[in-house]
Amino acid sequence: MNTRKGLRIAAGITLAFSISAGVIAGGIYAAGGRLNTSKSLELGLYWITDAPVTKGAYVMFCPPERQIFEDAKARGYIDAGFCPGNFGHLMKKILAAKGDTISVTPEGVTVNGAVLPYSKPVAADGIGRPLPQLSPERYTLGESELLLMSDRSPTSFDGRYFGPITRGQVTSVIRPVLTWKGE
Repeated sequence: MNTRKGLRIAAGITLAFSISAGVIAGGIYAAGGRLNTSKSLELGLYWITDAPVTKGAYVMFCPPERQIFEDAKARGYIDAGFCPGNFGHLMKKILAAKGDTISVTPEGVTVNGAVLPYSKPVAADGIGRPLPQLSPERYTLGESELLLMSDRSPTSFDGRYFGPITRGQVTSVIRPVLTWKGE
């Protein structure tokens, strides 16, 4: 009998802890906290801000409903979520904006002639599936276009594969609150 009572108490404590953790996580999310678990940015907690969408900012965006993003979701590069097309939000850094000239070359993505670090396109993903390759033609970004990239991961699924997106796809500017180094 004591064993059963002990198990019920342990189960009750576990349930109370789980509910408390869920309430705390939900509260952080409702207040603007977002957890990044991808290699595109440093791992950690980011907070939604009211800062303007400018070059150098970290942002969350909903991928446009294009085939390249459907394929990325099917391959597991993008999670399902609440964006149109059932896409999850992506987090990237704005590395080029209106008036910047970009090109995706075999050496890497250039912005106004300078090669961005960690931007060299690779031909295939980690299990050998071919990745999309953009034309190396120089292109000047228009009024509402942004190049969203990782500036820390050579394997990020980012603008080197899907090209510019529009400002309207950006849902939030975010700032790091608590980050740590991943693998």
